[in-house]
Amino acid sequence: MPRATLQIAIPEAMWIARLSRTDLLEEVRILSAIPSGARGTAVVELTAPDPSATIDAIRDVETVADVEVLQLEDDRALLQLETQLPVLLNAARESGVPVGMPFTIRDGTATWEITTSHDRLSELGAQLEAFGVEFAVDSITPDIDTSQLLTDQQYRVMETALEAGYYDTPRTSTQYELAEAVGVARSTCSEVLHRAEERIVKAFMDATADPDPIEA
Repeated sequence: MPRATLQIAIPEAMWIARLSRTDLLEEVRILSAIPSGARGTAVVELTAPDPSATIDAIRDVETVADVEVLQLEDDRALLQLETQLPVLLNAARESGVPVGMPFTIRDGTATWEITTSHDRLSELGAQLEAFGVEFAVDSITPDIDTSQLLTDQQYRVMETALEAGYYDTPRTSTQYELAEAVGVARSTCSEVLHRAEERIVKAFMDATADPDPIEA
């Protein structure tokens, strides 16, 4: 399954978007979170110049039903919050996508690391759009099972080729030199490289094939 990094623009209706754009709050790490209907419960770690002032500001937010201080330090605080309008959590729940924890919020933007199927990624995009949430896809990395991708000989030749600069631009090693380094004939080296490259390319294309890509 692919791994994706998303930058989520938290809607202004959510208190954390507004507060994270002020001097009261530098960063929030969502350590755990559970949606429950119109409410959500989360354990968060915030970094702020004056955590006590930030906590007071959070308590004044109408959509925050409860604030429990678990730990308080000079520039950090650990809180358990119960809030209304858990839009992001509901979007993830409706799409069936588990959000990797912890994730960070800075300047009204949350960074999500997601590992799931292409179909669920597309559904997550649709749900975020349905909730009016803007987002951007930073990257989608294919999840390729390398344990059985190459034979021992193919892996050894490919590893030697990389170390020797065979795949550099420009190349700093030839097939003749590579064959000598691994102790095989040049024709054997060429065949091993070709088969290894074929497996790697096909595995990559299979892993990245997506008939319905997620859209930002």
